[in-house]
Amino acid sequence: MKKYRIGIVGATGAVGQEIIKLLEKREFPASELRLLASSRSAGNELEALGQTHKIQETTPESFKDLDIAIFSAGSENSVKFAHEAVKRGCVAIDNSSAFRMDPSVPLVVPEINPQDLDTHQGIVANPNCSSAITLMAIYPLHKRFGLKKFYASTYQAVSGAGAIGPISLDQEVTEMVTGAPPPNAQPSAFPHPIAFNLIPHVDQFREDGYTKEELKMRNESRKILSLPSLRVSCTCVRVPVYRAHSISINAEFSDSVNLPDAKQALSNFNGLEFVDNPEDMLYPMPIYSSEKENCHVGRLRVDHAADNGLALWVTGDQLWKGAALNAIQIAEEMILRNCLRKII
Repeated sequence: MKKYRIGIVGATGAVGQEIIKLLEKREFPASELRLLASSRSAGNELEALGQTHKIQETTPESFKDLDIAIFSAGSENSVKFAHEAVKRGCVAIDNSSAFRMDPSVPLVVPEINPQDLDTHQGIVANPNCSSAITLMAIYPLHKRFGLKKFYASTYQAVSGAGAIGPISLDQEVTEMVTGAPPPNAQPSAFPHPIAFNLIPHVDQFREDGYTKEELKMRNESRKILSLPSLRVSCTCVRVPVYRAHSISINAEFSDSVNLPDAKQALSNFNGLEFVDNPEDMLYPMPIYSSEKENCHVGRLRVDHAADNGLALWVTGDQLWKGAALNAIQIAEEMILRNCLRKII
């Protein structure tokens, strides 16, 4: 089996660590692993793929002789270094929002639109975590009934805010339980208390009242599904859950819907697990989706407020399918399609 030289930009971050874990779990064919980060982390060591690796500072020359680089260090670093990687013959798979809406950059969920990889020009974008998890549930229904529009309310875990998110939740719970802040408490990642609370605010607000996170759901869904006029309305909420996002979806379709066909479409879709037995209190929950490769979908029912409508609930690990796993799956799909070197 051919092996590939792979780099991880942001190797010390939360998503970078998950990439390392999943490369090993999925037995990715790597002949070399290059861990890249900021100058602050350079020289430190990390265990990965059974070896000790020294972290290197990310520079343009870091990508020389690499086949693939997965970027998980924020938009600024992606803008700064992704094209440098491409210049050196390396495919850049980017987890940030830097290139998602660039018409020349494929935005890919491998189970949904792998064919878009065939026309890449060196950079491939990973969708926003909530978009990826939502579309894993919507796409099989779209293929069966023809999607017209959908409404989504997200319930986003604190780890989606980065490593500081769970720390903030822990600190607040400790303070509420003991009555005193923990020693060496760090500033909160959130604008309001998150412990025992819900915050209907993820990302920056726009003039129209939506947040950037909410508009990502509409714009990215249109691009991934190749439905440029798709109508989407989204409300994003931060919840006191450590890991795995949940999304409530109400979707309307062109064709008449029925539950047996909808259940079959969801049950047979790769990367999706149908969990829906209310009599036994079985339904998707974030605690059972954490560190799972499949997304979980359930609470399927006919929507009484829509023509040809279905209501459903999906959960997924936003650090895996929403970021690290999807990026690795993109790399795997590119290898399978033999399109790693199709750089224009």
